[in-house]
Amino acid sequence: MSVKQLCNRVILSLLCFVPLMTIAQYKHPSAVTKLNLLQQEFVDLRFGMFIHYNIPTYADADWPDPEASITLFNPKKLDANQWAKAAKSANMSYGCLTTKHHSGFSIWDTKTTDYNVMNSPYGKDVVKQFTDAFRANGLKVMLYYSILDTHHKLRPNQISPKHIEMVKAQITELLTKYGKIEALIIDGWDAPWSRISYDDIPFEDIYHLIKRLQPDCLVMDLNGAKYPAEGLYYTDIKTYEMGAGQRMAKESKRMPALACLPINKNWFWKTDFPSKPVRDPKEIVDSLIRPLNAASCNFILNVAPNRDGLIDDNAIAALKAVGKLWRNEGPTAKLPALDLPIISSNLANHQPSNSSWSEDMNIMDFGNDDDFETRWQSYRTVKNPWYEVDFTKDKQFNVIVIAEPEENIKRYTLSYWNGTTWKQFFSGTNVDKIKLHRFDPLWGSKVRMEILESAKPAEISEFQVYQERAFEQAQSKG
Repeated sequence: MSVKQLCNRVILSLLCFVPLMTIAQYKHPSAVTKLNLLQQEFVDLRFGMFIHYNIPTYADADWPDPEASITLFNPKKLDANQWAKAAKSANMSYGCLTTKHHSGFSIWDTKTTDYNVMNSPYGKDVVKQFTDAFRANGLKVMLYYSILDTHHKLRPNQISPKHIEMVKAQITELLTKYGKIEALIIDGWDAPWSRISYDDIPFEDIYHLIKRLQPDCLVMDLNGAKYPAEGLYYTDIKTYEMGAGQRMAKESKRMPALACLPINKNWFWKTDFPSKPVRDPKEIVDSLIRPLNAASCNFILNVAPNRDGLIDDNAIAALKAVGKLWRNEGPTAKLPALDLPIISSNLANHQPSNSSWSEDMNIMDFGNDDDFETRWQSYRTVKNPWYEVDFTKDKQFNVIVIAEPEENIKRYTLSYWNGTTWKQFFSGTNVDKIKLHRFDPLWGSKVRMEILESAKPAEISEFQVYQERAFEQAQSKG
């Protein structure tokens, strides 16, 4: 037996003496309380301005040539104060600017790349102008940042350690040079069209970096649509890009959320914007802001500046009309207490799995295939079905999430295999659709769920296992 295996056995033997409920109820109370407060404050902001302004503005395309010359970026009248006053006229509470979009052009004074605004004919830091102008007008400041970067070849199957360091360095600049940032909205991560996973650019590392730099900065990933509405996966706030067909299910658990749409037909300015009708102000108020706010969802309306760096007259007029129809009436309904988001790598993905007798078309492989549309389903006559994931070797873990297609499983146990026997560490009732368990770290080569009570044959969309770093530690270091 190796030294590591011997140490593991000692740890396992000590864990056997830890009281069952101490393990099962391990929490991060201070981090949870803090995040819940920030989530409520964000929802209470109700309405803000998204500002898609970057090199795509000058290419008549949302996704321009990644080698587009930086000489294109040359606004003659850029006025961030005009943007802020337009937001104020609509009674918005904040603004969010695209610091870098998918084509990789940075509109701040970055030291990470020459492909930035300081080397363009314009030669001024747009992020600084934006943050200064919005704060001067009493508006809060958020920033958008794209992980996908086609200019720097940060794209599927081409990601290197230098790319990861660039992302960390750029986020560090954005969160240390421009004062308090209420939220960082991240795009191009784990989306079907970007195909950059949370492991390719490690989400947990980036999340903790953000929280170390600015503990009160919310992290929002725009591409969490594949995850169930009832769970916080890889984001502090649930996000819905309504133009891509993403909508909140009315029957789902109330969560802090953000929904977004452009006032025009596209995100970035196009040559026909000044002559085309914008979204109707009454529709914005009655069909978007009000019903979304009632569902604890903040609405962010994109208003794209033109090539001069100004918002077009038709959009300015529409925002003024919105302001006459709507104002922020204060706090929204109180959110339920929520646990911390899942931010780590799923150890159970595509690992060998096993179960009691399954339905032929929904066997155990579908229970940990990283696809919430598939499922493992117990055969209807099995009295106490079980499902397990086999790591093939000992691994440390401290989080388990069981995602069901619908609320069904009521009472169950969770156990781990320590090399000689199964050790139970949870036994109880949980009727949530997303069953989240955080506990002190355990070591084992297998994890098993035994289902003791369910309304109908048990089904599992995803059985997930994580080893996450402590939130308090990550948020207390400088």
